[in-house]
Amino acid sequence: MGQTSTGVGLLFAVAGAVGFSFKAILVKLAYRYGVDAETLLALRMAFSLPFFLLLGVLGSRRAASPLSRADWVWMAGLGVFGYYLASYLDFLGLAYITAALERLILFLYPTIVLVVSALFLGKPITRRMAGALALCYLGIGLAVGHDLTLAGEAGDVVLGCVLVFGSAVSYALYLMGNGHVVGRLGSARVTAYASSFACVFSLAQFGLMRPIEALAQPWEVYGLSLAMAAFSTVGPVWLVSEAIRRLGAGPVSLTGTLGPVVTLFFGWLLLGERIGLAQMAGMTMVIAGVVTMARAPKR
Repeated sequence: MGQTSTGVGLLFAVAGAVGFSFKAILVKLAYRYGVDAETLLALRMAFSLPFFLLLGVLGSRRAASPLSRADWVWMAGLGVFGYYLASYLDFLGLAYITAALERLILFLYPTIVLVVSALFLGKPITRRMAGALALCYLGIGLAVGHDLTLAGEAGDVVLGCVLVFGSAVSYALYLMGNGHVVGRLGSARVTAYASSFACVFSLAQFGLMRPIEALAQPWEVYGLSLAMAAFSTVGPVWLVSEAIRRLGAGPVSLTGTLGPVVTLFFGWLLLGERIGLAQMAGMTMVIAGVVTMARAPKR
């Protein structure tokens, strides 16, 4: 029974990592139909919201205590300043850079957590961690250099990188804030309700920035948005949560190293993105650096 549970947990972890990574592919495919970032994000969140609310209600039923007003404030803050902002900046950045480079930059979020913790929480950075950081950012430099050699404006590539790095910073801060409340409230409730707030804020942003006529999109955009919600948003959230329950956070976090590889492959297969030696070397260095940090002994 234990081996079966472990096998199912590993399958869930891998499927979750693939689902999260495939989001960039779906966004780039949708952009081909002329949809803008605000409309696409709103459609993704509109399809996701009912499922997040359902997950939140189910999580609350299993919880030992109800949520206080302060708890709701925490989750609203995590949703708006973390998950919403991370999603919006990511969607904006994908208009300028390849899906493969986007995934690599997002994959840097553990390094951002490390640096922020050192600067503001007084947690020291060991020599091993410093080496891993250097390896990650040197790898990103190689990957960015690859994209700069492609046809297009160098300024667009830089802008896209800045936007997606901002997304990674936002997500790192979301995870750090999440850690302050998840032990007390439970990961299911925090994730579901924080994500619900992010969905509501994305819909409100669309209402403020775009006319209702902007929803008149080709059916392909709606299909891709629904796929994004099911297979790259709600589905992976549940899969990763179940994988952590069976395996623990450490092994599940390591399956995330599949993300850049999956995105690189599908970017080549479905989007026609070129794969170069510099990009492959950069991806290898980033993955090696993140794995080194993940396996570093805790003090």
